[in-house]
Amino acid sequence: MVKVVSVHSFRGGTGKSNSTANLAATVAQQGYRVGIVDTDIQSPGIHVLFGFDESQMNLSLNDYLWGRCSVEDAAYDVTHALQGSGASGSAIYLIPSSLKAGEIARVLREGYDVGLLNDGFQELIQQLNLDYLFIDTHPGLNEETLLSITISDVLLLIMRPDRQDFQGTAVTVDIARRLEVPKMLLMVNKALSSFDFDSLKAEVESTYGAPVAAVLPLTEEMIQLGSSDIFCMRFPDHPLSKTIAGVAALLMD
Repeated sequence: MVKVVSVHSFRGGTGKSNSTANLAATVAQQGYRVGIVDTDIQSPGIHVLFGFDESQMNLSLNDYLWGRCSVEDAAYDVTHALQGSGASGSAIYLIPSSLKAGEIARVLREGYDVGLLNDGFQELIQQLNLDYLFIDTHPGLNEETLLSITISDVLLLIMRPDRQDFQGTAVTVDIARRLEVPKMLLMVNKALSSFDFDSLKAEVESTYGAPVAAVLPLTEEMIQLGSSDIFCMRFPDHPLSKTIAGVAALLMD
């Protein structure tokens, strides 16, 4: 039975795409077939972590939404990102969004059929025989975000230890509860090493009444990598990679 995981944040800059890529790769390593859809159509970026550039992107999610291709035609096999460390059966497929300015402008101007997006998710699951589908959402709350939350088996909300993030996340948590998401987890990212992580985790759990999967530190190696690779694959023995593996286990549980 496939599991749909939406990774969301109320504000940009939380490390949502990096987290999605690292979690998806970590899950795939266990021998699963994993799909990732970049639904952040207004500001796409997760493809960069998989070594993609615009010249390699013949088709994208945009092409599917405009009726130019089937959704599986826009899926790219990026299993190479596991760097040979995956178990038998491991596979990752990425459905990127277009970087072309005209395509982004069209979405902003005309929008798109959100129902068609849902159809695409289901078609991907069937055609690629997926075990997990990760949805990298657009920050904030819009129709696409609500759809992603509604169809999710697991919603992972990422926030920073920042008061604006605290307020925005409260709104998202309330909506997720109203939509009766089966499983909701919080993850605090980019915490300074001077913070008391246990106290921060307790504060967040008390504030939202939801479990915190992990508190991730602001890591110099992650900043130096600059989204040029998937951190957990490049540094498998790093403490941050071990923590992300723990979050992946909770998603799979």
